[in-house]
Amino acid sequence: MKFIVPAFFLIARSGYESRACTGITLKAKDGAVIYGRTMEWGSFDLNSRLVIIPRGHKFTGRTPDQNKGATWNAKFGVVGLDAVYKDMIVDGMNEKGLTVGAFYHPGYAEYPKYEPSRAGESTASTDVCQYLLSTCGTVEEARAAIIKVRVVGVVEEAIGVAPPLHYLVTDPTGKAVVIEYLKGELKIFDAPLGVITNAPNYDWHETNLRNYINLSPVALPDKKIEDLDFKPLGGGSGMIGLPGDFTPPSRFVRAVAFSKSARATKTGEETIYELFRILDNFNVPPAAAEGEGDDQSRGMRSATIWTTGYDTKNLVMYYHTQHNRRVRRLEFVKIDFAAGAELVRSPLDKEKKQDFEDVTPIKKK
Repeated sequence: MKFIVPAFFLIARSGYESRACTGITLKAKDGAVIYGRTMEWGSFDLNSRLVIIPRGHKFTGRTPDQNKGATWNAKFGVVGLDAVYKDMIVDGMNEKGLTVGAFYHPGYAEYPKYEPSRAGESTASTDVCQYLLSTCGTVEEARAAIIKVRVVGVVEEAIGVAPPLHYLVTDPTGKAVVIEYLKGELKIFDAPLGVITNAPNYDWHETNLRNYINLSPVALPDKKIEDLDFKPLGGGSGMIGLPGDFTPPSRFVRAVAFSKSARATKTGEETIYELFRILDNFNVPPAAAEGEGDDQSRGMRSATIWTTGYDTKNLVMYYHTQHNRRVRRLEFVKIDFAAGAELVRSPLDKEKKQDFEDVTPIKKK
């Protein structure tokens, strides 16, 4: 029997699951703060590259009419991931341990109206990550810096719209903020949970958590009714009621529940194991949004294109991709960020396939 999916269901999925990014933050006992996220874009491969930006690199913000936007020089070295083969970082960390991630915010992100006379202080929503990462060392510096530029919508040819984005910024102290543009105005929310997904606005997600205050990593107690004794059928009963769908509100609740009940870890390196374990729960299947025969989906093994993890204390970046689940790492101490150093771009996968380790015993002759 052929399973027929209702049209309204496909429409709903295409609107939300196709951009179902999730970000979380964990903390080790030694104080290491670990930020990580998934990147989804439905059937569309962002073709992200690994980018290393040295100090002193010159940036020019993009504007809708291609006038010269805001300009700045990189104060700090940056490692991040770009998108669609263009010089726009969508996720990364700098040498001070500040991390910034861009997350899709459809239906809610609305930027200030672009004014050509103010082009020199304007920059595109896709420039925000590299602006903050290259100029700020702390969350408080980022809070001050974002006020100095006018973020505007600039149409990205690859997707045909000005990307509606909001941003999670964290630093090695564990402090975090979410930056949003709502009804043309800048809003900055303290984000002590260190969690982000997509629409609606961040403070709505925090309010919605009140519907789930019953959730607990501890199993429900036995209960006696009349002469009958009832016990939970197994472990995990404290999480009954946890939403399991891929909508942003449900993922936000799950991200908070999983990150705040995470296994205790001693070091940043050990916490990376826990980070990837949790984020694996948010992987989206490749057919979540596209129809059969969609050319854009060719070669896609997952709607979750890549997953990153950043140790903000030890300054190490980790990632794996839809093609190769082997975790790769970059140690900042080994990178030349000196002014005048080359800006490096490299593919996330040398080969787009899993590098299996063959453990088959050798047959004796």
